[in-house]
Amino acid sequence: MLAQKISPSTGIHALESPGRRSTKLWLPAVLAILLAVLAGCNSMAAPSKDAPAPPEVSVAEVLSRPVQQWDEFTGHTSAVETVELRPRISGYVDRVAYHEGDRVTKGQLLFAIDPRPYRAALQLAQANLERARSAAMLAASEARRAQTLVDAKAISRQEFDSRSAATAQSQATVHAAEAAVASARLDLQFTEVRSPINGRAGRARITAGNLAQADGTILTSVVSADPMYVYFDVDEQSFLHYGALARGGERHASGNPVHVGLADEAGFPHAATVDFLANSVDPATGTISARAVLRNPDGVFTPGLFARVQLQGSGRFDAILIDDKAVLTDQDRKYVYVLGQNNTVVRKDVVLGRSHDGLRIVTSGLLPGDQVVVNGLEKVFSSGAPVTPKVVAMGASEEESRVAVR
Repeated sequence: MLAQKISPSTGIHALESPGRRSTKLWLPAVLAILLAVLAGCNSMAAPSKDAPAPPEVSVAEVLSRPVQQWDEFTGHTSAVETVELRPRISGYVDRVAYHEGDRVTKGQLLFAIDPRPYRAALQLAQANLERARSAAMLAASEARRAQTLVDAKAISRQEFDSRSAATAQSQATVHAAEAAVASARLDLQFTEVRSPINGRAGRARITAGNLAQADGTILTSVVSADPMYVYFDVDEQSFLHYGALARGGERHASGNPVHVGLADEAGFPHAATVDFLANSVDPATGTISARAVLRNPDGVFTPGLFARVQLQGSGRFDAILIDDKAVLTDQDRKYVYVLGQNNTVVRKDVVLGRSHDGLRIVTSGLLPGDQVVVNGLEKVFSSGAPVTPKVVAMGASEEESRVAVR
């Protein structure tokens, strides 16, 4: 069905179909919707005044300074002198004359064995000595008389020789008696068992009233305390390296210094010196035994303790140092985030060396002047991310770094 439409400009009637008229009705609505959508897209693309600021992170400039390279080994402490105390004579123990675990000095009485049998034996030996001396005096007197008689041809030469031999025999008897007295006196002295060294005494393995057998019964043990040995094993590669340094005179000039730390200590606070190296490498383990000696005036070290040993590896060299908490791991690679241009972070792969004074040596991957992210790494998701850097000192504590990024 056609509808008439009068043109405003011409006033001419025109025929118009119903479909064409409906198209003209919804076309303005479609255009309005498209304009609204475009306006919305433009508003989304425009930056919002309420967008979050880049996350705050702590950054620290890498340290570049000369360091001394050290190698670390594990070992154990050992006493310089260790004595298992045994009696030299047999007898019943009268008393234990020391407190178990106390420090003792050389010559201090530790055990007393009943001395009465040995005192009696000494008296008997002394009596035998006196009798032998009396017999010797009589034999000497008869020998002098025989000399006068033989000169006067009053006795035979055979009788004179017999009296002279009796004199020599009596002198030998005197010497034997003197030796018996000395032996009995020693046995009496051995009834007092004394410490042969300065050190710390162990527990008494036998108490008063028990029989102690000569050279068999262990009474106690005494270990020296100052100085102390530290034994440790050096791997073959390190041994060859140190051998080259020794041939070059570097180790000899430095005095073979080492530093020692116990299991509950941070770092290596005790200074020592290597004084012994084994004469062969163990082919089963590929290591060679070494020994260091250190002073122990306060008794901090006890024989048998686990010890960490730090041995000087080479001369001083320039190194780059960073904090361990700045290092991240990606499978088998280590990397850090470095502050780049426009306050964005850049990932750099690094090769790490040994620790030094609480920091980590970086052998490659960083340059002097690089600023490394040390705190707030959980806010960095990729290289190129913008951040708000807060500068802290390298090696600052965790608390100081957290305060910086608040």
